[in-house]
Amino acid sequence: MTYKTEQITNSFLKLKAYCEKEAFSGWDPYDGLSSKIFGSTPLNSWSITRLAWIQFFKRNPVNLRKLLAVPKEHNPKALGLFLTAYANLYKIAEDGDTTFGTKEEIVDKIELLADMLIDLKAEGYSGTCWGYNFDWQARGGLYFKAYTPTVVATTFAAYGLLDAYEVVGNEKFKQVSVSTARFLLDDLNRTSKEEGFLFSYAPEFGNNTVYNASLLGSKLLARIHSVNPKDEYFNAAKDSVLACCNAQNEDGSWYYGELPFQNWIDSFHTGFNLEAIFNYQKYTGDTQFQQNFKQGYKYYLENFFLKDGTPKYYDDNIYPIDSHSPAQFIITLARCKRLNDDFELATKVVQWTNKNMQHKQGYYFYQIHKLYKNRIPYMRWSQAWMLAALSYYLKFTHSNA
Repeated sequence: MTYKTEQITNSFLKLKAYCEKEAFSGWDPYDGLSSKIFGSTPLNSWSITRLAWIQFFKRNPVNLRKLLAVPKEHNPKALGLFLTAYANLYKIAEDGDTTFGTKEEIVDKIELLADMLIDLKAEGYSGTCWGYNFDWQARGGLYFKAYTPTVVATTFAAYGLLDAYEVVGNEKFKQVSVSTARFLLDDLNRTSKEEGFLFSYAPEFGNNTVYNASLLGSKLLARIHSVNPKDEYFNAAKDSVLACCNAQNEDGSWYYGELPFQNWIDSFHTGFNLEAIFNYQKYTGDTQFQQNFKQGYKYYLENFFLKDGTPKYYDDNIYPIDSHSPAQFIITLARCKRLNDDFELATKVVQWTNKNMQHKQGYYFYQIHKLYKNRIPYMRWSQAWMLAALSYYLKFTHSNA
């Protein structure tokens, strides 16, 4: 083990210990409406005050959640990411390296996480699906009650179960994941385009046109198609990828969405798009979007990371430096088979993040701003993402040792 790998392993072990100590439960940047105090006031009745309250919680570097009675809870998306991380650890243990636990210990964690995740599924829809564990007021006026299912939460939850299924072979994980196809196909709205369509973000809220969300739906349908082949899965996945690739800018970038207030370009949503296109092609064998991937990947590398490994948030602005960005970078490289080609940059990004964003207790900070750091330890936004990212990095270094 090299000195660099040893350092990264130690950072990972501290993070893993923190997450397990907290039983994978925690706060979220967007959980302000879970405040029992705010919920008991008339302010909770108006969209403008709900939005202001969420933004106050999200932007405030002082954590008021204990004071204002916001509980720590399990988040389905986080549980999916944790499942992915432990599936990677299982593959390391399978090779005889028990640095991160024995196979039996890791299977126990996988079973625990999967059971918690399946228990949190939303009810009353055509297929299995998940939402976030808190009420959420969006900027566009949409108001999501807790556990309202979304394509984003559902994709990460189902992907975690499929990653777990691949290593432990529990048929229940596969069956639950396959059933999410009916949610995607029957419950989500569609926005038709000249070619293809965009999946809506959630069932009851019209046709919210967010590219990464639609591509996540494509990514999940393509993977389900690989374990349970059906033409309707393939065709819907392809049509969504087609519409999103047609919306790609000439320089290879994507705006977040089509609405006037969604015309920004950021790092981790770009990573989502690239990973989704790559995985669509991987799981269906349809490679017609390879040029879109290549152009987008080139833009991603050239615009979101400094030479010293600093991960930028936006293509035109470094700040805020967000723990989500380096985590998604490593996951994008791993899932798109690019870790070998860009391993030097990946290592710099991981080292920079560990040095500047990890607390001595093991958890990762939320954001670094130009004049201050937000050190709040969000379980979904930071810890789950970083555990999954570092597990991919360490699995790669282990397999190439």
